[in-house]
Amino acid sequence: MTELSENIYNSSAARNEPKFKLWRSAGLLLTYKCNCACEFCYYNCGPDKNGLMSVDTAISAWRSLKILAGDSAKIHITGGEPFLYWDRLQEILEEAGNQNFGKVDLIETNGFWAADEKIARERLKRLDELGMNRFKISTDPFHQEYVDIEPIRRLAGIAIEILGPERVLVRWQKYLDEPTEMKGLSPAEREQSYIGAMNDYPCRFTGHSAGKLAELVASKPVEKLASVNCKSDLLAAKGVHIDPFGNVFSGTCSGIIFGNVNRTKLEDIWKQFRPSGSDFISTLFNFGPFGLIKEADSLGYKRRTVYASKCHLCTSIRQFFLDNGLKESVIGPAECYC
Repeated sequence: MTELSENIYNSSAARNEPKFKLWRSAGLLLTYKCNCACEFCYYNCGPDKNGLMSVDTAISAWRSLKILAGDSAKIHITGGEPFLYWDRLQEILEEAGNQNFGKVDLIETNGFWAADEKIARERLKRLDELGMNRFKISTDPFHQEYVDIEPIRRLAGIAIEILGPERVLVRWQKYLDEPTEMKGLSPAEREQSYIGAMNDYPCRFTGHSAGKLAELVASKPVEKLASVNCKSDLLAAKGVHIDPFGNVFSGTCSGIIFGNVNRTKLEDIWKQFRPSGSDFISTLFNFGPFGLIKEADSLGYKRRTVYASKCHLCTSIRQFFLDNGLKESVIGPAECYC
């Protein structure tokens, strides 16, 4: 297990200053492709997106996380929709077993593929054999625009039968018990359903959720975000997400690249991270996204009247930079953006 002092920022920080936390979890985004295009998606996934994580990338990241965090390392596999690539999902888990990495902590799905009971049973039994610890089904008004509730009910029931209730998570159980009818709604009715869901379970306005959803609840003039930096978000994140191309994102800050595991081992990305290593990240660290406004304005960025949060402001500015070919080493890939 790696010591906190092995990080370059921590090694020079005063004793009483917050330290850069050790990454103990990693979410492997098997793909950006998804049968859904949910308005709340942090990673802007959808049917027209691409990318498929190689076995080598997944195994390298998994090995590195174990070097960083030892026995407390936790890997989960998500997307996009990982069950669009069932064979690749199996290949990764098989090789992890060959490497004696232990169990994958969690596999997440929207359950669209469970229309056939036989397939659902076969796949859950196979995942159990391959060492899956927990199984997570995503269902909410956003997913229910695209996935009928009956396959989800079937999948949840079969999963509880095969795995046991303690190993099955439903996000969110409320919407499995009482699904929201989203199909056939008028635009105004759909927006009210979105707002209700966000009131029940607040979301972070990055990726796709920085679009229509953020606009529905935006109420903060940009000046109200001037005093909010990202120091604690960057230092305290105990996990990362790694996309199909190997890009590393801190926590749920999708589209801000800390490094790439296909070029640099994950443990070395952690060890070498310091906020001053990138002007863009340094600005977020010290001043938050408001610190980017002056440069963005000078390049033609059009401010909104109000924003939903600092994440909404950050994603909006990053979209502008990406569209204009700026900050390419830190902002990307295009799949994370509109």
